[in-house]
Amino acid sequence: MHIPDNYLSPQTCAVMAAAMVPVWTVSIKKVKAEIPKVKLPMLGVGAAFSFLGMMFNIPIPGGTTGHAVGGTLIASLMGPYAACIAVTVALLIQALIFGDGGILSFGANCFNMAFVLPFVGYAVAQLITKRVKGKNADLIGSAIGSYVGINAAALAAAIEFGIQPMLFRDAAGNALYCPYGLNVSIPAMMLGHLTLFGIAEVVYTTAVLTFVRKAAPEMKRSTDAVKTTLPLKLLMAALVILTPLGLLAEGTAWGEWGTDEIAATGAGFTPSGMLSGFSYSSLIPDYSLAGMPEWLGYILSAVIGAAILIIVFKLLSIAGNSKKENLTV
Repeated sequence: MHIPDNYLSPQTCAVMAAAMVPVWTVSIKKVKAEIPKVKLPMLGVGAAFSFLGMMFNIPIPGGTTGHAVGGTLIASLMGPYAACIAVTVALLIQALIFGDGGILSFGANCFNMAFVLPFVGYAVAQLITKRVKGKNADLIGSAIGSYVGINAAALAAAIEFGIQPMLFRDAAGNALYCPYGLNVSIPAMMLGHLTLFGIAEVVYTTAVLTFVRKAAPEMKRSTDAVKTTLPLKLLMAALVILTPLGLLAEGTAWGEWGTDEIAATGAGFTPSGMLSGFSYSSLIPDYSLAGMPEWLGYILSAVIGAAILIIVFKLLSIAGNSKKENLTV
């Protein structure tokens, strides 16, 4: 679901980024109002859960792959606005450092995975939870919400892909960017997400929520200062160690092919807008480090990404507390 650069036109990317500006603005205000500065490190933990979940690629027949996102998971723990910020920062780290998702298409990726997914997932989760009785009502709601949320995000991405050949063509009539219309993009994106990828999102969401409920209830929304407890650290360490399982999935996710691959996917040509478009070289491309075994580079990438996210939100917490102390002096 990570849209690379040059699959969407610059105009589309600009519109999607502009659409996210008010979402980010409101989310930041809501997080400031609803989540105490001392609780911000937990938001970093949530972002790390999202980052790690997206490293577990799952294959389906046909050669494509997908993964969980964890947007509804974070929303269930800390609210949809917090989830929006957490997933946004996770996507930013992925794009800048690991080249996973584009720079120009960052707004579109955030619209799909940091806005549509957590807000739709949370809304459905709340609706189901209010109508289901029993101690597991919230878990059932989050499970259904996560499934609906990731499929809503996939549909949004499919539409963004599919409108490109309708709106942007060269003088010869060939698509300038993504060459596949809605009749191809929607079935291609939804098949995997309605089946295996949606199930993966449900499993990941419910598994982590069940763990948090039993071993780390302090991660739930509260006004208390909390620390990352040993159970949370062990869970994160286990996820990091297991990330090489994501390497078992062969093939490239639909809509994430390189310019050297897309012609062979059925398009028959490489759109000129993709050949001459924006290019960015990330620090650790594809979560691999030169001179290291692939599995080891993947684990170290998981450590680096998760650590950066936790540190970023920890620093924000410290900065917020320092500002508050200065104001009270």
